[in-house]
Amino acid sequence: MATERRSRLLNSVRRVIRTDPGQIALTEAYTVLNETVVVKILDLALRIGESMFAVGASAHDATFAIIRVAKVYGLTGVHVDVTFNAISVSYHRGEEDWPTTMIRVVRAVSPDHAKLQRLQALLVDISDGMDLDEARLAFRVIRRTPFLYRPTVTIFARALLAVGVAILYDASPLIILLSFLAALGAAYTQAGLARLQVPLFFSQIAGGFVITAVTTGVSALGAAGIAPFIDVEPSIIVASGIVLMLSGLTVVGAAQDAIDGFALTAGGRILDLTMQTLGVVLGILIGLELSRLVGVSIPLPTDAIPFGSLPAQIGGAIIISVAVALFNGAGLRIILVSAVLSTIAIVFYSFSLTLGIQAGAASAIGALLASFVGILTARGVHVPSVAVTTAAIVPLVPGTAVFRGLLGVVDSDGTAQGMLDGIGPLVLAGSIGIGLAAGASLGLYLGTPLRATLTSVSKSRARLRR
Repeated sequence: MATERRSRLLNSVRRVIRTDPGQIALTEAYTVLNETVVVKILDLALRIGESMFAVGASAHDATFAIIRVAKVYGLTGVHVDVTFNAISVSYHRGEEDWPTTMIRVVRAVSPDHAKLQRLQALLVDISDGMDLDEARLAFRVIRRTPFLYRPTVTIFARALLAVGVAILYDASPLIILLSFLAALGAAYTQAGLARLQVPLFFSQIAGGFVITAVTTGVSALGAAGIAPFIDVEPSIIVASGIVLMLSGLTVVGAAQDAIDGFALTAGGRILDLTMQTLGVVLGILIGLELSRLVGVSIPLPTDAIPFGSLPAQIGGAIIISVAVALFNGAGLRIILVSAVLSTIAIVFYSFSLTLGIQAGAASAIGALLASFVGILTARGVHVPSVAVTTAAIVPLVPGTAVFRGLLGVVDSDGTAQGMLDGIGPLVLAGSIGIGLAAGASLGLYLGTPLRATLTSVSKSRARLRR
Protein backbone atom coordinates (compact mmCIF):
# COMPACT_ATOMS: atom_id res chain seq x y z
CA MET A 1 0.00 0.00 0.00
CA ALA A 2 2.81 2.37 0.92
CA THR A 3 4.60 1.41 -2.29
CA GLU A 4 1.48 2.23 -4.34
CA ARG A 5 1.17 5.63 -2.64
CA ARG A 6 4.82 6.41 -3.32
CA SER A 7 4.30 5.42 -6.97
CA ARG A 8 1.28 7.71 -7.28
CA LEU A 9 3.17 10.55 -5.64
CA LEU A 10 6.12 9.99 -7.94
CA ASN A 11 3.86 9.96 -11.00
CA SER A 12 2.18 13.17 -9.86
CA VAL A 13 5.53 14.89 -9.43
CA ARG A 14 6.64 13.57 -12.82
CA ARG A 15 3.49 14.96 -14.51
CA VAL A 16 4.13 18.36 -12.92
CA ILE A 17 7.70 18.46 -14.16
CA ARG A 18 7.52 16.62 -17.49
CA THR A 19 5.04 16.46 -20.35
CA ASP A 20 3.23 13.25 -21.18
CA PRO A 21 4.00 12.11 -24.76
CA GLY A 22 0.83 10.03 -24.79
CA GLN A 23 -1.30 13.17 -24.62
CA ILE A 24 0.28 14.73 -27.73
CA ALA A 25 -1.22 13.90 -31.11
CA LEU A 26 1.30 12.39 -33.51
CA THR A 27 -0.45 13.80 -36.58
CA GLU A 28 -2.03 17.12 -37.51
CA ALA A 29 -5.61 17.49 -38.69
CA TYR A 30 -5.90 19.01 -42.17
CA THR A 31 -9.02 20.56 -43.63
CA VAL A 32 -10.53 18.25 -46.22
CA LEU A 33 -10.62 20.31 -49.42
CA ASN A 34 -10.25 19.14 -52.97
CA GLU A 35 -7.39 20.38 -55.09
CA THR A 36 -9.55 22.69 -57.20
CA VAL A 37 -10.82 24.58 -54.16
CA VAL A 38 -7.30 24.81 -52.71
CA VAL A 39 -6.03 26.33 -55.95
CA LYS A 40 -8.87 28.89 -55.99
CA ILE A 41 -8.17 29.91 -52.39
CA LEU A 42 -4.42 30.20 -52.87
CA ASP A 43 -4.86 32.07 -56.14
CA LEU A 44 -7.18 34.64 -54.53
CA ALA A 45 -4.94 35.06 -51.48
CA LEU A 46 -1.78 35.40 -53.58
CA ARG A 47 -3.33 37.90 -55.98
CA ILE A 48 -4.62 40.07 -53.14
CA GLY A 49 -1.20 40.05 -51.44
CA GLU A 50 0.61 40.77 -54.71
CA SER A 51 -1.75 43.64 -55.54
CA MET A 52 -1.34 45.17 -52.08
CA PHE A 53 2.44 44.92 -52.30
CA ALA A 54 2.45 46.48 -55.78
CA VAL A 55 0.46 49.54 -54.70
CA GLY A 56 2.51 50.40 -51.62
CA ALA A 57 1.85 47.95 -48.76
CA SER A 58 4.75 46.54 -46.75
CA ALA A 59 5.92 42.94 -47.07
CA HIS A 60 4.47 42.20 -43.63
CA ASP A 61 1.03 43.52 -44.62
CA ALA A 62 1.08 41.50 -47.85
CA THR A 63 2.07 38.34 -45.96
CA PHE A 64 -0.59 38.91 -43.32
CA ALA A 65 -3.24 39.43 -46.01
CA ILE A 66 -2.36 36.15 -47.76
CA ILE A 67 -2.40 34.13 -44.54
CA ARG A 68 -5.62 35.81 -43.41
CA VAL A 69 -7.51 35.04 -46.64
CA ALA A 70 -6.28 31.44 -46.70
CA LYS A 71 -7.23 30.85 -43.08
CA VAL A 72 -10.74 32.25 -43.54
CA TYR A 73 -11.42 29.70 -46.27
CA GLY A 74 -9.98 26.79 -44.33
CA LEU A 75 -6.28 26.63 -45.22
CA THR A 76 -3.98 26.72 -42.19
CA GLY A 77 -0.23 26.37 -42.25
CA VAL A 78 0.22 28.28 -45.50
CA HIS A 79 3.84 29.29 -46.17
CA VAL A 80 4.46 32.71 -47.72
CA ASP A 81 7.72 34.12 -49.07
CA VAL A 82 7.93 37.78 -50.11
CA THR A 83 10.94 39.21 -51.90
CA PHE A 84 11.46 42.57 -53.56
CA ASN A 85 9.86 41.55 -56.86
CA ALA A 86 8.12 38.20 -56.27
CA ILE A 87 5.69 36.53 -53.86
CA SER A 88 5.31 32.77 -53.50
CA VAL A 89 2.81 30.76 -51.47
CA SER A 90 2.73 27.03 -50.68
CA TYR A 91 0.24 24.73 -48.98
CA HIS A 92 0.71 21.03 -48.16
CA ARG A 93 -2.56 19.16 -47.57
CA GLY A 94 -0.99 16.01 -46.20
CA GLU A 95 1.87 13.55 -46.39
CA GLU A 96 0.38 11.65 -49.32
CA ASP A 97 -0.34 14.70 -51.50
CA TRP A 98 1.94 16.95 -53.46
CA PRO A 99 2.20 20.50 -52.08
CA THR A 100 0.42 23.24 -54.03
CA THR A 101 2.82 26.11 -54.75
CA MET A 102 2.20 29.36 -56.63
CA ILE A 103 4.36 32.37 -57.42
CA ARG A 104 3.63 35.81 -58.82
CA VAL A 105 6.14 38.41 -59.98
CA VAL A 106 5.67 42.01 -58.81
CA ARG A 107 6.82 43.80 -61.94
CA ALA A 108 6.60 47.40 -60.74
CA VAL A 109 5.68 49.10 -57.48
CA SER A 110 3.48 52.10 -58.20
CA PRO A 111 1.59 53.65 -55.26
CA ASP A 112 -2.19 53.62 -55.65
CA HIS A 113 -3.62 54.27 -52.23
CA ALA A 114 -7.25 54.29 -53.33
CA LYS A 115 -6.83 50.76 -54.66
CA LEU A 116 -5.00 49.76 -51.46
CA GLN A 117 -7.95 51.09 -49.48
CA ARG A 118 -10.37 48.96 -51.54
CA LEU A 119 -8.20 45.87 -51.07
CA GLN A 120 -8.17 46.34 -47.31
CA ALA A 121 -11.96 46.73 -47.36
CA LEU A 122 -12.17 43.46 -49.31
CA LEU A 123 -10.10 41.75 -46.59
CA VAL A 124 -12.61 42.90 -44.00
CA ASP A 125 -15.51 41.57 -46.11
CA ILE A 126 -13.74 38.22 -46.52
CA SER A 127 -13.18 37.97 -42.77
CA ASP A 128 -16.89 38.70 -42.25
CA GLY A 129 -17.85 35.64 -44.30
CA MET A 130 -17.89 36.61 -47.97
CA ASP A 131 -18.31 33.64 -50.30
CA LEU A 132 -15.16 32.51 -52.14
CA ASP A 133 -16.55 33.00 -55.65
CA GLU A 134 -18.01 36.36 -54.67
CA ALA A 135 -14.63 37.42 -53.26
CA ARG A 136 -12.88 36.37 -56.47
CA LEU A 137 -15.32 38.46 -58.50
CA ALA A 138 -14.92 41.46 -56.18
CA PHE A 139 -11.13 41.26 -56.49
CA ARG A 140 -11.32 41.21 -60.31
CA VAL A 141 -13.35 44.43 -60.17
CA ILE A 142 -10.78 46.08 -57.87
CA ARG A 143 -7.84 44.90 -59.95
CA ARG A 144 -9.29 46.41 -63.13
CA THR A 145 -10.13 49.73 -61.48
CA PRO A 146 -8.05 52.44 -63.19
CA PHE A 147 -5.98 55.04 -61.38
CA LEU A 148 -8.25 57.56 -59.68
CA TYR A 149 -6.90 60.69 -61.42
CA ARG A 150 -5.98 61.57 -64.97
CA PRO A 151 -2.27 62.08 -65.83
CA THR A 152 -2.67 65.86 -66.11
CA VAL A 153 -4.07 66.05 -62.58
CA THR A 154 -1.15 63.98 -61.30
CA ILE A 155 1.40 66.25 -63.00
CA PHE A 156 -0.15 69.42 -61.58
CA ALA A 157 -0.34 67.79 -58.15
CA ARG A 158 3.40 67.15 -58.31
CA ALA A 159 3.98 70.79 -59.21
CA LEU A 160 1.69 71.82 -56.34
CA LEU A 161 4.05 70.04 -53.97
CA ALA A 162 6.80 72.51 -54.91
CA VAL A 163 4.44 75.37 -54.04
CA GLY A 164 3.97 73.85 -50.60
CA VAL A 165 7.73 73.60 -50.06
CA ALA A 166 8.20 77.26 -51.04
CA ILE A 167 5.44 78.33 -48.65
CA LEU A 168 7.06 76.19 -45.96
CA TYR A 169 10.13 78.43 -46.25
CA ASP A 170 7.93 81.55 -46.26
CA ALA A 171 9.11 82.42 -49.79
CA SER A 172 7.96 85.41 -51.83
CA PRO A 173 5.17 85.05 -54.42
CA LEU A 174 7.77 85.20 -57.23
CA ILE A 175 9.78 82.29 -55.79
CA ILE A 176 6.57 80.33 -55.27
CA LEU A 177 5.67 80.86 -58.94
CA LEU A 178 9.17 79.96 -60.15
CA SER A 179 9.19 76.84 -57.97
CA PHE A 180 5.85 75.80 -59.45
CA LEU A 181 7.07 76.32 -63.04
CA ALA A 182 10.33 74.45 -62.43
CA ALA A 183 8.52 71.53 -60.79
CA LEU A 184 5.94 71.52 -63.58
CA GLY A 185 8.72 71.24 -66.16
CA ALA A 186 10.36 68.40 -64.25
CA ALA A 187 7.03 66.59 -63.78
CA TYR A 188 6.17 66.85 -67.49
CA THR A 189 9.66 65.63 -68.41
CA GLN A 190 9.40 62.61 -66.13
CA ALA A 191 5.89 61.83 -67.36
CA GLY A 192 7.09 61.88 -70.96
CA LEU A 193 10.02 59.62 -70.16
CA ALA A 194 7.69 57.24 -68.30
CA ARG A 195 5.54 56.91 -71.43
CA LEU A 196 8.70 56.01 -73.34
CA GLN A 197 9.44 53.38 -70.65
CA VAL A 198 12.72 55.00 -69.69
CA PRO A 199 14.10 53.56 -66.41
CA LEU A 200 13.31 55.65 -63.35
CA PHE A 201 17.01 56.22 -62.63
CA PHE A 202 17.44 58.21 -65.85
CA SER A 203 14.09 59.91 -65.28
CA GLN A 204 15.36 61.15 -61.92
CA ILE A 205 18.50 62.48 -63.62
CA ALA A 206 16.38 64.34 -66.16
CA GLY A 207 14.12 65.81 -63.48
CA GLY A 208 17.07 67.01 -61.40
CA PHE A 209 18.67 68.55 -64.48
CA VAL A 210 15.47 70.43 -65.43
CA ILE A 211 15.14 71.88 -61.93
CA THR A 212 18.77 73.00 -61.92
CA ALA A 213 18.52 74.43 -65.43
CA VAL A 214 15.55 76.60 -64.44
CA THR A 215 17.43 77.74 -61.34
CA THR A 216 20.48 78.57 -63.45
CA GLY A 217 18.32 80.68 -65.76
CA VAL A 218 16.84 82.56 -62.81
CA SER A 219 20.33 83.22 -61.41
CA ALA A 220 21.51 84.46 -64.81
CA LEU A 221 18.58 86.88 -65.04
CA GLY A 222 19.31 88.11 -61.53
CA ALA A 223 23.02 88.59 -62.34
CA ALA A 224 22.00 90.58 -65.44
CA GLY A 225 20.16 93.05 -63.22
CA ILE A 226 16.64 92.25 -64.35
CA ALA A 227 14.47 93.63 -61.58
CA PRO A 228 12.15 90.80 -60.54
CA PHE A 229 15.00 88.26 -60.31
CA ILE A 230 17.68 90.24 -58.45
CA ASP A 231 16.81 89.12 -54.92
CA VAL A 232 15.50 85.66 -55.76
CA GLU A 233 16.76 82.84 -53.50
CA PRO A 234 17.53 80.00 -55.95
CA SER A 235 18.12 77.43 -53.22
CA ILE A 236 14.39 77.27 -52.46
CA ILE A 237 13.59 76.49 -56.11
CA VAL A 238 16.01 73.56 -56.17
CA ALA A 239 14.95 72.39 -52.70
CA SER A 240 11.34 72.27 -53.90
CA GLY A 241 12.37 70.11 -56.84
CA ILE A 242 14.42 67.79 -54.63
CA VAL A 243 11.50 67.24 -52.27
CA LEU A 244 9.30 66.62 -55.33
CA MET A 245 11.52 63.89 -56.73
CA LEU A 246 12.22 62.27 -53.36
CA SER A 247 8.57 62.33 -52.28
CA GLY A 248 7.77 59.09 -54.08
CA LEU A 249 10.46 57.05 -52.32
CA THR A 250 9.22 54.23 -50.09
CA VAL A 251 11.34 55.18 -47.09
CA VAL A 252 8.75 54.05 -44.54
CA GLY A 253 8.14 50.76 -46.35
CA ALA A 254 11.86 49.97 -46.57
CA ALA A 255 12.41 50.67 -42.87
CA GLN A 256 9.33 48.67 -41.91
CA ASP A 257 10.45 45.66 -43.97
CA ALA A 258 13.90 45.78 -42.37
CA ILE A 259 12.43 45.84 -38.87
CA ASP A 260 9.93 43.09 -39.71
CA GLY A 261 12.75 40.77 -40.73
CA PHE A 262 12.18 40.84 -44.49
CA ALA A 263 15.86 41.43 -45.14
CA LEU A 264 15.82 40.62 -48.85
CA THR A 265 12.83 42.86 -49.54
CA ALA A 266 14.25 45.65 -47.40
CA GLY A 267 17.62 45.36 -49.15
CA GLY A 268 15.95 45.60 -52.56
CA ARG A 269 13.93 48.63 -51.54
CA ILE A 270 16.93 50.35 -49.97
CA LEU A 271 18.96 49.76 -53.12
CA ASP A 272 16.08 51.15 -55.18
CA LEU A 273 15.93 54.20 -52.89
CA THR A 274 19.67 54.67 -53.25
CA MET A 275 19.58 54.50 -57.05
CA GLN A 276 16.70 56.97 -57.30
CA THR A 277 18.41 59.37 -54.90
CA LEU A 278 21.66 59.06 -56.84
CA GLY A 279 19.70 59.88 -59.99
CA VAL A 280 18.51 63.14 -58.47
CA VAL A 281 22.03 63.91 -57.23
CA LEU A 282 23.56 63.26 -60.65
CA GLY A 283 20.97 65.40 -62.40
CA ILE A 284 21.65 68.33 -60.08
CA LEU A 285 25.42 67.91 -60.31
CA ILE A 286 25.27 67.86 -64.13
CA GLY A 287 23.16 71.00 -64.10
CA LEU A 288 25.49 72.76 -61.67
CA GLU A 289 28.57 71.81 -63.69
CA LEU A 290 27.03 73.06 -66.93
CA SER A 291 26.04 76.32 -65.26
CA ARG A 292 29.63 76.74 -64.10
CA LEU A 293 30.92 76.10 -67.61
CA VAL A 294 28.67 78.76 -69.11
CA GLY A 295 29.76 81.25 -66.47
CA VAL A 296 26.60 81.36 -64.36
CA SER A 297 27.15 80.82 -60.66
CA ILE A 298 24.44 79.93 -58.18
CA PRO A 299 25.22 81.58 -54.83
CA LEU A 300 25.90 79.09 -52.04
CA PRO A 301 23.96 79.98 -48.87
CA THR A 302 26.31 80.23 -45.92
CA ASP A 303 23.69 78.96 -43.45
CA ALA A 304 20.81 76.54 -43.67
CA ILE A 305 17.60 78.15 -44.84
CA PRO A 306 15.18 77.99 -41.91
CA PHE A 307 11.48 77.31 -42.13
CA GLY A 308 9.16 80.31 -42.03
CA SER A 309 6.63 81.22 -39.36
CA LEU A 310 4.48 78.51 -37.84
CA PRO A 311 1.38 79.43 -39.91
CA ALA A 312 3.51 79.25 -43.06
CA GLN A 313 4.89 75.89 -41.99
CA ILE A 314 1.42 74.50 -41.32
CA GLY A 315 0.06 75.86 -44.62
CA GLY A 316 3.00 74.51 -46.59
CA ALA A 317 2.85 71.12 -44.88
CA ILE A 318 -0.87 70.76 -45.62
CA ILE A 319 -0.34 71.63 -49.30
CA ILE A 320 2.53 69.14 -49.56
CA SER A 321 0.57 66.32 -47.92
CA VAL A 322 -2.46 66.97 -50.13
CA ALA A 323 -0.25 66.98 -53.24
CA VAL A 324 1.44 63.72 -52.22
CA ALA A 325 -1.90 62.08 -51.53
CA LEU A 326 -3.21 63.23 -54.93
CA PHE A 327 -0.38 61.87 -57.06
CA ASN A 328 -0.46 58.64 -55.03
CA GLY A 329 -4.09 58.18 -56.08
CA ALA A 330 -5.71 58.81 -52.70
CA GLY A 331 -9.36 59.62 -52.18
CA LEU A 332 -10.88 62.45 -50.16
CA ARG A 333 -10.77 60.60 -46.84
CA ILE A 334 -7.06 59.84 -47.12
CA ILE A 335 -6.37 63.43 -48.18
CA LEU A 336 -8.11 64.87 -45.13
CA VAL A 337 -6.35 62.52 -42.70
CA SER A 338 -2.98 63.22 -44.36
CA ALA A 339 -3.50 66.96 -43.94
CA VAL A 340 -4.20 66.55 -40.21
CA LEU A 341 -1.20 64.27 -39.67
CA SER A 342 1.15 66.58 -41.58
CA THR A 343 0.08 69.41 -39.27
CA ILE A 344 0.91 67.25 -36.24
CA ALA A 345 4.31 66.33 -37.72
CA ILE A 346 5.38 69.89 -38.55
CA VAL A 347 4.11 71.38 -35.26
CA PHE A 348 5.99 68.88 -33.10
CA TYR A 349 9.06 69.17 -35.33
CA SER A 350 9.14 72.95 -34.82
CA PHE A 351 8.45 72.58 -31.11
CA SER A 352 11.34 70.12 -30.79
CA LEU A 353 13.68 72.56 -32.52
CA THR A 354 12.73 75.31 -30.04
CA LEU A 355 13.79 72.96 -27.23
CA GLY A 356 17.28 72.73 -28.72
CA ILE A 357 16.85 69.24 -30.20
CA GLN A 358 18.86 68.62 -33.36
CA ALA A 359 17.12 68.44 -36.72
CA GLY A 360 17.49 64.68 -37.15
CA ALA A 361 15.97 63.89 -33.76
CA ALA A 362 13.28 66.55 -34.23
CA SER A 363 12.30 64.97 -37.55
CA ALA A 364 12.07 61.58 -35.84
CA ILE A 365 9.80 63.02 -33.15
CA GLY A 366 7.48 64.63 -35.70
CA ALA A 367 7.32 61.48 -37.81
CA LEU A 368 6.78 59.27 -34.75
CA LEU A 369 3.81 61.27 -33.46
CA ALA A 370 2.24 61.57 -36.91
CA SER A 371 2.52 57.83 -37.60
CA PHE A 372 1.34 56.97 -34.07
CA VAL A 373 -1.80 59.06 -34.44
CA GLY A 374 -2.19 57.76 -37.99
CA ILE A 375 -2.19 54.08 -37.01
CA LEU A 376 -4.78 54.79 -34.29
CA THR A 377 -7.13 56.67 -36.59
CA ALA A 378 -6.58 54.67 -39.79
CA ARG A 379 -8.82 51.77 -38.78
CA GLY A 380 -11.62 54.00 -37.53
CA VAL A 381 -11.81 56.03 -40.75
CA HIS A 382 -10.94 53.01 -42.96
CA VAL A 383 -7.78 54.33 -44.60
CA PRO A 384 -4.37 52.62 -45.06
CA SER A 385 -1.95 53.76 -42.37
CA VAL A 386 1.03 53.65 -44.78
CA ALA A 387 -0.79 56.07 -47.11
CA VAL A 388 -1.43 58.80 -44.55
CA THR A 389 1.95 58.35 -42.84
CA THR A 390 3.87 58.71 -46.11
CA ALA A 391 2.05 61.91 -47.02
CA ALA A 392 2.51 63.34 -43.52
CA ILE A 393 6.32 63.09 -43.36
CA VAL A 394 7.16 64.43 -46.84
CA PRO A 395 7.20 68.08 -45.61
CA LEU A 396 10.20 67.16 -43.44
CA VAL A 397 12.31 65.83 -46.34
CA PRO A 398 15.62 67.81 -46.22
CA GLY A 399 15.64 69.38 -49.69
CA THR A 400 17.75 72.44 -48.87
CA ALA A 401 20.36 70.40 -46.99
CA VAL A 402 20.84 68.13 -50.02
CA PHE A 403 21.21 71.09 -52.37
CA ARG A 404 23.61 72.96 -50.08
CA GLY A 405 25.78 69.88 -49.82
CA LEU A 406 25.86 69.23 -53.57
CA LEU A 407 26.53 72.88 -54.38
CA GLY A 408 29.30 72.94 -51.81
CA VAL A 409 30.93 69.87 -53.36
CA VAL A 410 30.82 71.44 -56.84
CA ASP A 411 32.28 74.74 -55.59
CA SER A 412 34.98 73.07 -53.49
CA ASP A 413 37.49 72.76 -56.41
CA GLY A 414 38.78 69.57 -54.79
CA THR A 415 40.09 71.25 -51.63
CA ALA A 416 39.74 69.40 -48.34
CA GLN A 417 37.99 72.27 -46.58
CA GLY A 418 35.60 72.76 -49.46
CA MET A 419 34.70 69.09 -49.51
CA LEU A 420 34.07 69.13 -45.77
CA ASP A 421 31.82 72.17 -46.17
CA GLY A 422 29.81 70.26 -48.74
CA ILE A 423 29.71 66.93 -46.93
CA GLY A 424 28.39 68.48 -43.71
CA PRO A 425 24.92 69.33 -45.08
CA LEU A 426 24.74 65.94 -46.80
CA VAL A 427 25.40 64.21 -43.47
CA LEU A 428 22.65 66.35 -41.93
CA ALA A 429 20.30 65.34 -44.74
CA GLY A 430 21.14 61.69 -44.16
CA SER A 431 20.46 61.96 -40.43
CA ILE A 432 17.11 63.60 -41.10
CA GLY A 433 16.19 60.86 -43.56
CA ILE A 434 17.10 58.15 -41.07
CA GLY A 435 15.16 59.98 -38.37
CA LEU A 436 12.06 60.16 -40.57
CA ALA A 437 12.21 56.45 -41.41
CA ALA A 438 12.90 55.37 -37.83
CA GLY A 439 10.30 57.68 -36.28
CA ALA A 440 7.57 56.68 -38.72
CA SER A 441 8.27 52.96 -38.26
CA LEU A 442 8.44 53.24 -34.47
CA GLY A 443 5.13 55.11 -34.40
CA LEU A 444 3.48 52.35 -36.41
CA TYR A 445 4.79 49.65 -34.06
CA LEU A 446 3.84 51.52 -30.91
CA GLY A 447 0.36 52.24 -32.22
CA THR A 448 -0.46 48.75 -33.54
CA PRO A 449 -0.92 46.95 -30.15
CA LEU A 450 -2.76 49.96 -28.70
CA ARG A 451 -5.10 49.99 -31.69
CA ALA A 452 -5.75 46.28 -31.24
CA THR A 453 -6.56 46.86 -27.56
CA LEU A 454 -8.93 49.73 -28.33
CA THR A 455 -10.62 47.62 -31.02
CA SER A 456 -11.18 44.70 -28.62
CA VAL A 457 -12.55 47.08 -25.96
CA SER A 458 -14.99 48.61 -28.44
CA LYS A 459 -16.16 45.14 -29.53
CA SER A 460 -16.65 44.09 -25.91
CA ARG A 461 -18.76 47.17 -25.22
CA ALA A 462 -20.82 46.50 -28.33
CA ARG A 463 -21.53 42.94 -27.13
CA LEU A 464 -22.52 44.21 -23.67
CA ARG A 465 -24.99 46.66 -25.18
CA ARG A 466 -26.74 43.80 -26.90
